[in-house]
Amino acid sequence: MIIPDVLINRLKKANNVAILTGAGVSAESGIKTFRDPDGLWAKFDPRELASVDGFMSNPQLVWEWYQMRVGVINDSKPNPGHFAIADMENMFDVFTLITQNVDRLHQQAGSKKVLELHGNIVENHCFSCKKPFNGETNLPDQQLPKCPECGGNIRPNVVWFGEMLPVAALNNAELAAEACDVFFTIGTSTEVYPAASLPLMAQRNGAFVVEVNPNQTSFSKKADVQLAYPSGIAMPEIVRILKEQK
Repeated sequence: MIIPDVLINRLKKANNVAILTGAGVSAESGIKTFRDPDGLWAKFDPRELASVDGFMSNPQLVWEWYQMRVGVINDSKPNPGHFAIADMENMFDVFTLITQNVDRLHQQAGSKKVLELHGNIVENHCFSCKKPFNGETNLPDQQLPKCPECGGNIRPNVVWFGEMLPVAALNNAELAAEACDVFFTIGTSTEVYPAASLPLMAQRNGAFVVEVNPNQTSFSKKADVQLAYPSGIAMPEIVRILKEQK
């Protein structure tokens, strides 16, 4: 593949780089995206599995489904795209990684500063009193874990439909988009807001915006550079060139 010189030159001059990642990056590690025809949402109504109402009406179904997802994630490993992004963190004075993914594969690959817009599936907390829960979650006989403080049901630390994104993570993501010299949108459909507004925000503030996605998206024609490749191919090549030319 050929990485345009204009992108490499912009990165060599950049002090501040921001990256937004979506489900496509995790898909390269074998974690199906929600938009795949046979993806995670295909057999279920999202409102039954990822909403407060769904959890209140059938906590057993929702909890078992998320435990299944945890099992898939536990069997998955970071891919070359994850490792290349982690590598980039050490190449710039200011670097911000923003992710819509909940699997924490970025952290496994070595990324240290990650803004999780949609929370994560690794941690849990009490649905009722909101306190963190660190107890056993894999219980026998369809038992649901309960909060030791109030007895409430335990839920994953993910953002469900209808819930607000974490305020601090979103605010910091917007600040990063406004301040960066180069902004990457990687493996995301740019259809889910407010995350989808970040590349546009970066562009309005003068950033050079790069899309890395083998599929065309609503943002593809607006990007300054569009690399129609998986992140596991494009990002290691960008890192390799940058290291060679340093």
